[in-house]
Amino acid sequence: MKFLPTSDFRSETGAHTRAFVRFIVFCVIAVGLVGCGTKEPDVLHYTGATMGTYYSIKIKWPERYAARKNSPQDTKQLGNDIARILSQVDHTMSTYQADSELSRFNASPNTDWFPVSQDLHAVVHEALYISRLTDGAFDITVGPLVNLWGFGPSENASQQPVPSEADLHSAMARIGYEKLAARSTPPALRKENPKLYLDLSAIAKGFAVDKVAEYLEEKRLTDYLVDVGGELRAKGKNAIGKPWRIAIEKPVAGGRDIHRVIAVDDYAVATSGDYRNFFDQDGKRYSHTIDPRTGKPVTHNLASVTVLDPQAMRADALATALSVLGPEAGYEFAERENIPVWLITKTKEGFQDRSSSGFAEFPVLN
Repeated sequence: MKFLPTSDFRSETGAHTRAFVRFIVFCVIAVGLVGCGTKEPDVLHYTGATMGTYYSIKIKWPERYAARKNSPQDTKQLGNDIARILSQVDHTMSTYQADSELSRFNASPNTDWFPVSQDLHAVVHEALYISRLTDGAFDITVGPLVNLWGFGPSENASQQPVPSEADLHSAMARIGYEKLAARSTPPALRKENPKLYLDLSAIAKGFAVDKVAEYLEEKRLTDYLVDVGGELRAKGKNAIGKPWRIAIEKPVAGGRDIHRVIAVDDYAVATSGDYRNFFDQDGKRYSHTIDPRTGKPVTHNLASVTVLDPQAMRADALATALSVLGPEAGYEFAERENIPVWLITKTKEGFQDRSSSGFAEFPVLN
């Protein structure tokens, strides 16, 4: 998923495909300059690195602030606040930072209630809700299986043998969202198995998008496009007074082509797919999308799924869940829950599009 005009962002994270940055350059560009050189009047553009990926925040400058639009102090403070919010989320939910709140919970052998922040509780609470809603197709405890199949952060899947049944059984014993509990007052988490390991990579970036959007709303900035690692949330109008245009990418490994373009206002957008992260062994292709219910990579032909929701956190998690469910079960789930989704399935003739009933209200521009 990306915004238009197109940029060079892509990434692959955890158990689902996301946008990756060929270049990371931090710039804060006020009125008149956007995207490190692209002309676009009355738009602020903040970009940088966070959570192992990039962020790109576009904000249309309100007319009521016209007298302040050239104030370096105002625009610099806005950029600093955005960077601080993203840094806080990263330090709370990173599995790479040993002193992060999540890492400390993962490292703890204690099975009693573990006090956590409101933010970490909110994300885990939402993750458990999505897990129950999808009958376990989404599971933030799936990390041991991802690592076992060679798709972890330090693994090389193409050089690893396919796991044995014994190894799968051992890894499956360490996972399961049912072994995790979240308490709201006071906020705390508890794990039934001391070896339970949480990985929030399929939901935390969406949460970060929501946090930035909430901050912009507090500042009465209501025309924006927030993008963290390919998770998007758009509201209001772009620089030319039209709804933000979001591109759904054609699910082809190594390609950068646009498949569909949609107009979005006051919604978040998340896309998940298996077309860039996989390995072939003994004539069989293994997807990086692991089904937590079986412990094995999915075998269906769903190439890409795009989900819309008012919350980026929920869209992020649902996109991963639907990638696990596949084209038929995923479509039935979306219809039952009235979720706007766009599914792209691989067939012998090419790609086949299918959208849920809930997607009908979103204009497809091509």
